Amino acid sequence: MDVQFAKIEGKSVSYWVTVGLLAAATLAGFIATLVMDRHGLYLSGMTNRVPWGLQISMAIFYIGLSAGSLVVSGLYGVFGKMEYKPFARIAAYLAMLFLIAGLLSIFTDQGRIDRVFTKPFTFVNPTSMFSINPALYSGHIMICVLYLWALFKEKGTLTKITSLVVVLWAIGTHTGTGAIFAFVPRELYNSSLLPPSFVAAALSSGAALMILVIVGLSRATKRHLDDELIIWMGRRLLSIFIVVTFYVLLIENAHRAYLAYSREAGMFFLFGGGHSLMFWLGLIFVGCVVPAVLLFIKRTGTSVRCTVFASVLVVVGVLFERFLIVIPGLIHSPDLFPGWEIADAVLWEGVVSYAISPLEILQTLGVIGAIGFAFVVGLKVMPLAPTEARVLPAK
Repeated sequence: MDVQFAKIEGKSVSYWVTVGLLAAATLAGFIATLVMDRHGLYLSGMTNRVPWGLQISMAIFYIGLSAGSLVVSGLYGVFGKMEYKPFARIAAYLAMLFLIAGLLSIFTDQGRIDRVFTKPFTFVNPTSMFSINPALYSGHIMICVLYLWALFKEKGTLTKITSLVVVLWAIGTHTGTGAIFAFVPRELYNSSLLPPSFVAAALSSGAALMILVIVGLSRATKRHLDDELIIWMGRRLLSIFIVVTFYVLLIENAHRAYLAYSREAGMFFLFGGGHSLMFWLGLIFVGCVVPAVLLFIKRTGTSVRCTVFASVLVVVGVLFERFLIVIPGLIHSPDLFPGWEIADAVLWEGVVSYAISPLEILQTLGVIGAIGFAFVVGLKVMPLAPTEARVLPAK
């Protein structure tokens, strides 16, 4: 299959308006980060009890998106589906950008930014996931660069090898990210099902976002895209990821609620406040049930418009899921002495709250702006987008 790739012209007013808006968002996030670096993280919604907030939630969201992007690219590189060769370059490029977005979010969350580029690489502790993950992240980016180079140069054998390595490395990276939480001895974190749940949701959100990017780019550049390619991705790929995600979430929460030592925490997670509404309405209903129904019903599942709508719901649902991984486990009071009752304490360990601050929102917009800017400029300076994407004729 001879696929032609070409840069976008990038001469329209809408293109430059988009570039300008993304640059402005990047600048706003940069200024917000400087303000917090100068005056302290107390300007965020984080506290001593809630040391992770919106930026860490967004970091694991971005890191997860990169996995699904690579799966779409792997349809061609690993599984040899030639119909999806037109999307391989964009998917690989986005996977690299999303991982960088995750690192930028972690960067903006640091109280001592000057240590970001030294401490993770000069102090290595193989028993700490915080020490292991920087190597996974940096290795992931380097392999993505090699894979993208192989795609540009049409290196067939190297493309197959690097695509397999990068997909496996991505799964390892996202497993390691999930393990940061899973290996922490807190009732709402400590779960061996959290890493596979993290990977499943990552595949769902990444595949959904790739559908949105492919359709949006096709419409914006007026380049031909066969509907069957998007419908196949929705019904045969995204729908399966949604079902797996739903299943793992079901087992994880049933397991937590069943065990005596974590039952109270499990009930708090499922029925304990605003985060519970986010779980049932945002993640389960909006992020899993509705898109699964849309994709499995033939009438809506064979509609590009419904597939796109389902993809939007999946991305939103997984965004809720990432927030739910981080925040409820911190605001819930830790069981400091299992089996004992604390009769009195100088500082009472109760349920606390977390509210997102305006500066954190600006930081998030800044990261989105920076990655969006790199993407749209990349489309102009590199031949990432296909001139057309068609279904191969049946043999």
